[in-house]
Amino acid sequence: MNPNPYIDEDLQALATTARRFAQERVAPGFLERDQTRVLDRALLREMGELGFIAPELPEQFGGLGMGCLAAGVIHEEIARADLSFSYLNLLASLNGQILSKYGNPEVVGPWLQKLIAGQAICAIALTEPRGGSDAAHLRLRIERDGDEYIINGEKTSISAADQADMAVVFGRTGTPESGAHGVTALLVPMNTPGITTNRFDCHGQRAIGRGSIFFENVRVPANHRLGDENKGFVQVMHGFDFSRSLIGLQCLSVARVSLEETWEYITQREAFGQPLSAFQGVTHPLAQYDTEVEGARLLCLQGLWLKDRGLAHTAEAGMAKWWGPKLAYDVIHQCLLCYGHGGYDRGLMEQRLRDVLGFQIGDGTAQIMKTIIARVRAGRKFVPA
Repeated sequence: MNPNPYIDEDLQALATTARRFAQERVAPGFLERDQTRVLDRALLREMGELGFIAPELPEQFGGLGMGCLAAGVIHEEIARADLSFSYLNLLASLNGQILSKYGNPEVVGPWLQKLIAGQAICAIALTEPRGGSDAAHLRLRIERDGDEYIINGEKTSISAADQADMAVVFGRTGTPESGAHGVTALLVPMNTPGITTNRFDCHGQRAIGRGSIFFENVRVPANHRLGDENKGFVQVMHGFDFSRSLIGLQCLSVARVSLEETWEYITQREAFGQPLSAFQGVTHPLAQYDTEVEGARLLCLQGLWLKDRGLAHTAEAGMAKWWGPKLAYDVIHQCLLCYGHGGYDRGLMEQRLRDVLGFQIGDGTAQIMKTIIARVRAGRKFVPA
């Protein structure tokens, strides 16, 4: 990890410890988990015991209160070893922030303890079959019935849908015309009667997986609501500014390790009596991408640094989310080509390329991120859609 103004000695030490764990425990199963599509729950618990899951959460919930940059450096190191496995860190940080900020402490407290300890996985159920980017116009229905809410509908393309122990579920409590101002969020245990799931055969990130969640007259106590009724979307969506910076770091760390391996490879592989590194057609693209990865990473770290200080970071998070995954894909693609047919075989580069592609789709497309950036810069009323 290159030193920079955002990473102090304590964070550097944390990163070093996380890298050792990632290299020794996470990396060896990288290819196998993609093939079997099975996450290692024992490894998840091990990660929790070391304090590597949502370290930014307050100590009262079992976290370490270390700040968002601490989460960032851990995300980088786990993702270097396996981007799909690091999705568990992402889900824990995103959902942990939502639960701790908007949940009833008596309800969410025990769940947060399990989440941080690696004893539970929490999905976030936002996307629906009729739309992903237009998340404010949800159709899944949530109706109040005394001391309970009744949920009916479907969520789709949900990460860890069939593996999650709980989910943060967004649904419509207001009128269809109310848009984002008629959405309520609930914490839903996934073993609640009336819930069924399936799993897609996805291109990448196959260990974490994606699928649909079906709700048929699912009853959840009213005290499981997160935030205010009809305000769940508006309140909770602020948490995505945090996760977007983390996603950028995750993808860029995969690009960084790919570059490191490729720089070494081209000094050893020979063509026409010289190492590949002697040819500018090989080194210049790598040099350019190395520069861009360094710059993009600093932008992601800046977003977390701003959040830790309670400063506005929406634009920076949007930049991190669209630039990081796209740049990482382009970088790994270039690295793969340097390996020739060896890179095209099933293996590290090929799987990394498949894994990072998913982040250009999920958690907000590049088009949505650019619209968010435009709204920050020009003002929302001048960029209505």
